[in-house]
Amino acid sequence: MGIFTRFRDIISSNINAMLDKAEDPEKLIKLMIREMEDTLIELKASCAGVIAGRKKLQRRLNEVLLREEQWQVRAGLAVDKGRDDMAREALAEKRRFAEMAESLTQEQVEHDDMVKNYQEDISLLEDKLHAAREKQRMLIQRHIHARKKRRAQEEIRRMDNFETIARFDDLESRIERMEAEADLVNFGKKPTIDEEFDKLLVDDDIEKELAALKSKRAGSGKNPHTL
Repeated sequence: MGIFTRFRDIISSNINAMLDKAEDPEKLIKLMIREMEDTLIELKASCAGVIAGRKKLQRRLNEVLLREEQWQVRAGLAVDKGRDDMAREALAEKRRFAEMAESLTQEQVEHDDMVKNYQEDISLLEDKLHAAREKQRMLIQRHIHARKKRRAQEEIRRMDNFETIARFDDLESRIERMEAEADLVNFGKKPTIDEEFDKLLVDDDIEKELAALKSKRAGSGKNPHTL
């Protein structure tokens, strides 16, 4: 069973409201679009049929107008020949074809109105179909976003579980142990002769700086033992 019962139901429908009430919006919009597409095909086929009928009417009208003109010529010929009786018959035939032409012209007008109405309906339905497809695209994007967000949340929960935390703790312990082992590489190592001389030079510089500080403070009259 279709969602819509006729074309006007589609045009007057509020897609957003229908989707808001639907348990499965994606499924519903898919069905809507399918029904709109089917209806659009039917409308275009009907419109094409009316257009074909109008062309047929035009050909028939052209033939009738030609016959009307022929009887007009014959009526004139009969008058020229003094055959009023034949002229009357020719004029009668001319009138008959003129009435047929008038009827066909009226049918053409009706066909033109039908084509115009079909074209307007097709335009309205195409706009509605475009809006439905855009809504479907948005729903798909929302679905994809929701699915990605759910996977991200699941990954976060997975990373937060005890087993994962324990693995990180173990990794951290291993790194700390490696750092400690690196610090112990030079622990207790005997200084080289170059390192001993460098240390003596540093100690000598400190002694000189200390002696200069004491001399300066003694010259200023300050007791070096008071703060």
